[in-house]
Amino acid sequence: MPERRPRPTAPPTDAPLLRTIAMPADANPNGDIFGGWLMGLMDLAAGNAAGRRARGRVATVAVDAMVFHSPVLVGDEVSIYGRIVSVGRSSMKIEIEAWRRERADESANVVTEAVFTFVAIDAARRPRPVPPEPTTP
Repeated sequence: MPERRPRPTAPPTDAPLLRTIAMPADANPNGDIFGGWLMGLMDLAAGNAAGRRARGRVATVAVDAMVFHSPVLVGDEVSIYGRIVSVGRSSMKIEIEAWRRERADESANVVTEAVFTFVAIDAARRPRPVPPEPTTP
């Protein structure tokens, strides 16, 4: 399991991979957002980062160390941030954080975090090498 870093106190400064509003259809009868909905958003955002890095199709193969710190409520703005932490021959690990902000407030807090592992795959859904990072002139 990856070493747990201290819980962040401010959102990352780069743009989120995904941002949405938590709606009533995403909640239980008490108004708390389902953890599975939040995990799905995180997987979608991580898959976007992995697909861009792999320059093609990828598949989720593992989710490690998912921790829920606090609930997300109906009406909250949810922002998903991520960064690639390692790239192997065909796999990538992406650290993902989900942040919530109440609609009438500017402060945000991290609500969950996890490490997603993706594998680059070809048209036959077989692992393929992750291409080298492009060089910039």
